[in-house]
Amino acid sequence: MLNQTSITEFLLLGVTDIQVLQTFLFVVFLAIYFANVTGNGAILMVVISDPRLHSPMYFFLGNLSCLDICYSTVTLPKMLENFLSTHKAISFLGCISQLHFFHFLGSTEAMLLAVMAFDRFVAICKPLHYPLIMNYQLCTQMAITIWTIGFFHALLHSIMTSRLNFCGSNHIHHFFCDVKPLLELACGNTELNQWLLNTVTGTIAMGPFFLTLLSYFYIITHLFFKTRCCSMLHKALSTCASHFMVVILFYAPVLFTYIRPTSSSSVDQDRIIAIMYSVVTPVLNPLIYTLRNKEVERALSRRTIQKMKSAEI
Repeated sequence: MLNQTSITEFLLLGVTDIQVLQTFLFVVFLAIYFANVTGNGAILMVVISDPRLHSPMYFFLGNLSCLDICYSTVTLPKMLENFLSTHKAISFLGCISQLHFFHFLGSTEAMLLAVMAFDRFVAICKPLHYPLIMNYQLCTQMAITIWTIGFFHALLHSIMTSRLNFCGSNHIHHFFCDVKPLLELACGNTELNQWLLNTVTGTIAMGPFFLTLLSYFYIITHLFFKTRCCSMLHKALSTCASHFMVVILFYAPVLFTYIRPTSSSSVDQDRIIAIMYSVVTPVLNPLIYTLRNKEVERALSRRTIQKMKSAEI
């Protein structure tokens, strides 16, 4: 049950309060959102439809593309609406829902990146055992597990935040509802919420991050000390490069936001960093995988040619 509060809605102050920039920013972020949905949607489509991509690596890539579409959809449509609106309100329930899905999808992506790193570790370090270890059943179980953990992690935050009392200002200095801005508006004791944010979210973020680094440590050690063929070394490093770039893009702003002390943060800084991991990173992921992965590039080309031939008939 939600606590009865005197606040029934919040006002999202958005990216900027400069009115002349609102229309320009609407066009820019609409283009980014369209590119995100198109790029990730194309990868998801070819992973499902192309039998050549029915492998654990591309199964998880399909999950990542689905996550990136949903991740941006949680925040961008409301942001776009607010660019053209004078009353930038979001209901209390809508705010808690946005917070829930944002943390649900974000924490799931953090764990998914660790699973993808483990997949690369098995493929490179234990190639003969790869089909046996990374079988369909295990891949499905891992995917279901990380989605489930992500959901309940977010549910914990949404329930705890919804139980706070908000009796002062309802102005959120952000373009979406997140835990940290809401804790700043709460008029009760938020120590438990702050502890959960630092401990639970810190564990969800740092745990997969260290597992990802551990996987890459073993991969690099294996490649440089046990691989004699230069072409095999280059192919393995090229395969890992796309994933590692995505890991850096995702974790750098997330860790900067949630791990640093609250006293060292600023509103404008938080908003810029949030744009990086919630808007920019999801749209760059398909670009990185397309440019660095020849199999995805060829699959997209085949799909495009098939569509063109179908249109001519």
